[in-house]
Amino acid sequence: MSDRIQLSWLFFRTSGRVSRAAYFLGGLLVAIAQAFPLYRFTLVPEGTAESETWALLFMVAFLGSLWSNVALAIKRLHDLGKPGMMAFVLFVPVVSIVAFLVLCLFPGDPRPNRYGSRTNAPA
Repeated sequence: MSDRIQLSWLFFRTSGRVSRAAYFLGGLLVAIAQAFPLYRFTLVPEGTAESETWALLFMVAFLGSLWSNVALAIKRLHDLGKPGMMAFVLFVPVVSIVAFLVLCLFPGDPRPNRYGSRTNAPA
């Protein structure tokens, strides 16, 4: 599978499984992509055309990263043998922190499960 297809699958598809490391590193990349336009927005004077541009770029990054975080969480839950619908617990304040830690720390199923034959690959 080409790198472009692999990245598209990792961040935008919900089939398959991902490991703890792929989940954490993918989430970190998404957070950086979200933080950069926000950081740039804070550096420019308020109300200028440049601030409006950075605000728009932040909104685009935020909306794109929202789906990417859900897709990563669904695949991580699949690796644990759990249904992807549980990913929506990440939107519950306080519970989301515990859920994130569980997804980062608990090992996945080493054997094939109903969501895929191996980790870090589409089903």
